[in-house]
Amino acid sequence: GPKVTYVPPPPPDDEEAIFARYQTGMNFDKYDENVVEVSGLDPPAALMSFADANICHSLTVNIAKAGYSKPTPVQKYSIPIILAGRDLMACAQTGSGKTAAFLVPVVAQMMRDGVTASSFKEQQEPECIITAPTRELVNQIFLEARKFVYGTCIRPVVIYGGTQTDYSIRQVKQGCNILCATPGRLLDIIERGKISLHNVKYLVLDEADRMLDMGFGADMKKLVSFPDMPQKDKRQTLMFSATFPEEVQRLAGEFLKTDFLFVVVGRAGGACSDVQQSILQVSQYFKRDKLIEILHSIGNERTLVFVDTKKKADFIACFLCQENIPATSIHGDREQREREIALRDFRSGKCPVLVATSVAARGLDIESVQHVINFDLPSTIEEYVHRIGRTGRCGNTGRAVGFFDNSSDSHLAQPLIKVLSD
Repeated sequence: GPKVTYVPPPPPDDEEAIFARYQTGMNFDKYDENVVEVSGLDPPAALMSFADANICHSLTVNIAKAGYSKPTPVQKYSIPIILAGRDLMACAQTGSGKTAAFLVPVVAQMMRDGVTASSFKEQQEPECIITAPTRELVNQIFLEARKFVYGTCIRPVVIYGGTQTDYSIRQVKQGCNILCATPGRLLDIIERGKISLHNVKYLVLDEADRMLDMGFGADMKKLVSFPDMPQKDKRQTLMFSATFPEEVQRLAGEFLKTDFLFVVVGRAGGACSDVQQSILQVSQYFKRDKLIEILHSIGNERTLVFVDTKKKADFIACFLCQENIPATSIHGDREQREREIALRDFRSGKCPVLVATSVAARGLDIESVQHVINFDLPSTIEEYVHRIGRTGRCGNTGRAVGFFDNSSDSHLAQPLIKVLSD
């Protein structure tokens, strides 16, 4: 393809924008009712408040500024495990605070160890590498990391595909302690010699089941087999996701120390209980009419519509605009600039409907998404759980509707019944 020239705009630098957040919902305290299971030997005690974590003052201040008043269950258990130097695999429902569960303890340990980012080295030596499956998600993790390192000398950097490679290299060269990256761009920058891995103390796989499956499994194996990447017993490896199919748990063992701990909040792979789920039997030919009917009935509320192909995402967005419903689309064939504009228009409410492929199914945290519509149901139940988890986040409630077509979705009937009854 043509040479990529896109350089994303710099993130806002004023304190108010860095710490911008949205309100927790009425069900936030209900998270504490979840049963938490910790498997493995000698797990440390759970943390009842951030004040008990024995972390430095500046991080405590940043946690408060970011609006974290008390830890959610995944944070209560993960933070002490990571502070104790243990490897971790953690499974907790969508929107329940997994990003902070790994960022807070990693930043705490980096502050304790006194790291500094040097902008003079041709080859940077990050202490922490965080990798996730989509560009939008690694950028979101980076923006979250900026909150916790605010006012310290720890420098987070984000690099991802679809942007100018030279721009990524310049960002890294300015000093890099925490590197948030998509797998392709990460391997590219390492192979160009811009990053040395010998100093990596923390390797974080967010959406770990996706990072270890067919999609990125080979990239992750390549990453840990670079000669300068510390062996698994010399680094801390942390894996987080809302779903962990059993075959992925087996794969994860190759990356983790033998004494790793496995934290499961609620039901492993269960759907978020703050999302009201409805399944409608709609055949392929009536889906568009049904979509219009639903969108008209909910008015201007922010709605994410999932479809199965990139072409269909553009087609449905275009169709909705013709019906005077402001919509935009996001998928892997759109240029990165277009993807970022689409997301911005959706966040701001300029386009209250975002039509997406599975590129938007995982991790994205967008305020007041009240509805998720699965125009096409996904091929796996894990993907379904992630998609509907774009609403009902942080104790807020949401609604999800799935169009079930007997001819194409029968494979999901059994697992759907289990998720719904759970």
